Amino acid sequence: MTKIDLITGFLGSGKTTFLKKYARFLLDSGEKIGILVNDYGAVNVDMMLISELSGDNCELETIAGACDYECHKRRFKTKLIAMGMQGLDRVIVEPSGIFDTDEFFDILHEEPLDRWYEIGNVIAIVDASADNEYSENSIYLTASQVANAGTVILSKTRLVSNNRISDKTDMLNSALKSVKCNRRLKDEIISKDWSELTDDDYRKISQSGYAIHEYTKNTLSDSGYSGLYFMNTGLSPKNIKSIAERLLNDKIYGKIFRIKGFLKSNGEWYEINAVKNHFELKKSPVGQEIVIVIGENLNEKEINKMFA
Repeated sequence: MTKIDLITGFLGSGKTTFLKKYARFLLDSGEKIGILVNDYGAVNVDMMLISELSGDNCELETIAGACDYECHKRRFKTKLIAMGMQGLDRVIVEPSGIFDTDEFFDILHEEPLDRWYEIGNVIAIVDASADNEYSENSIYLTASQVANAGTVILSKTRLVSNNRISDKTDMLNSALKSVKCNRRLKDEIISKDWSELTDDDYRKISQSGYAIHEYTKNTLSDSGYSGLYFMNTGLSPKNIKSIAERLLNDKIYGKIFRIKGFLKSNGEWYEINAVKNHFELKKSPVGQEIVIVIGENLNEKEINKMFA
């Protein structure tokens, strides 16, 4: 049977960055892997970010678009059936940040997937630097993502103090309590800076498995999550930072969790990745002129003005 891992986490937590590191470890260990990415929107930026992994031992697939649950489930199952026929050792699934982990477990108990796949690991990524001012829906999503994780990995720990890491652990346990889950996290949390993760760390993660804990379900109806897309903006590396910081910190634009995409300047591509308190702009070998703003209860009119 093919092992299948889930790398989950809220918007902007760092799933794709960790995925690249984890996949590289598996490839270096001799595994033949497949990666299935579901970006939040019609343009799959995350697929471009992992394109460097593609090769004889790494198959890349995508589910584009934030469609409704039944549509997404059909696309998810179809992709897994296709990948299940390729003789892979392991498939890694990276869904969007707005994903209820139950969908992963439910679909893998359906035929023929239940005969082809063995659930390996559920890995939850949590941004240690993010504020703890979450809406009810965001708290639920965070709780659902860590409730069944074999490992919870904190990202951006180099940006915060040990007290902040402790506060984040308390927030996660409070989120679990809010959905009536009896799990409390402690030893399952990895708070190392990712540059210090060793092969032994990745080996333990690849064998960490998953947990089964019950919690109160939420249908996330009328959740308010959405994404806005801006093509061919003509923005430069100089002005995108000020725009991103303003969008992320001014409540007039809504609750923005992440800004990502690419821009081109002097013939070179630059990758944009911004969350509150952290902005990253770096050269990229590939790109497409697009900036995506993802958040909750977005003020589309005011955000459009920033890109006009």
